[in-house]
Amino acid sequence: MTSATLPAVVPASTKPSAVRPGRILLYVVLIIGALLMVTPFLWMVLTAFKSELEILKFSWLPGELRWSNFTEAMQSAPFLRYFRNSALIAIGETAFTLVVCTTAGYALAKLPLKGGKFMLGYFIVLLLVPFQIILVPLFMIVKSIPLFGGNNILGQGGIGWLNSWWGLIIPLGAAPFFTFLARQFFVSLPDELAQAARVDGLGEFGIFWRIMTPLIKPALITIAVFQIEAAWNGFLWPLMITTSDEMRPLQLGLAIFSQNPAEIQWPYLMAGTALATLPMIVLFVFAQKRFIEGMANVGIKG
Repeated sequence: MTSATLPAVVPASTKPSAVRPGRILLYVVLIIGALLMVTPFLWMVLTAFKSELEILKFSWLPGELRWSNFTEAMQSAPFLRYFRNSALIAIGETAFTLVVCTTAGYALAKLPLKGGKFMLGYFIVLLLVPFQIILVPLFMIVKSIPLFGGNNILGQGGIGWLNSWWGLIIPLGAAPFFTFLARQFFVSLPDELAQAARVDGLGEFGIFWRIMTPLIKPALITIAVFQIEAAWNGFLWPLMITTSDEMRPLQLGLAIFSQNPAEIQWPYLMAGTALATLPMIVLFVFAQKRFIEGMANVGIKG
């Protein structure tokens, strides 16, 4: 009697699955989106190397690389001063933001505040308010700061914080978005950490500074990158409150190349803009890992 022969086991097919049309469409859309975002930057860099005649003919590639456009653009105005001013504004606003917004975010997340839910809702509503709406009221407040710029104790008779570092840094140093972002990170931390620190006798500020804040480094870097970028590219607010060339930031300095719409100096303008963009690119390259981690960890926990 012969033993029954077991059926052969057919190995699973190793044929790769067909690419789904939906995935192909997704890649096409992403590639098109990436090209749309990169094209203006590419045009800016290429234009920075062109001559005036090449600008009039609108050619994508320059006939020759005119490196002199960068040096001539920097010599046409005190751009080193403009760079310095923008750096001071960006550093000052970012430092002020990190202190104020993280403190407020911690209070909203971890302290038993009466009306805390209402305050959180208030911050969320502020996210919907365009900055242009508060420009005039903010200008009037800055102009009426008491005992500054010749003002009396009632905020009258002088210019307050207009045309000053105080006016350039403080009003834009605290933003609802950064407070909300810091609050979301603090909410994600376990309450047991703070409770254990209180049992050990650590004060509330010590808990905030020594226990909680070191655990939200991705949030701090995310807030810093956002605020540095916003301060570095600020144009409208410095335009409103500064009258002296000594206080002008970089973006206002670049406007000298386009004062006459009929004779815009495109090569110099694009060369200056490319140099102004370079620090932000370097910043993002070095902070990219923490920045992406911070944005990925922003939850919606209440």
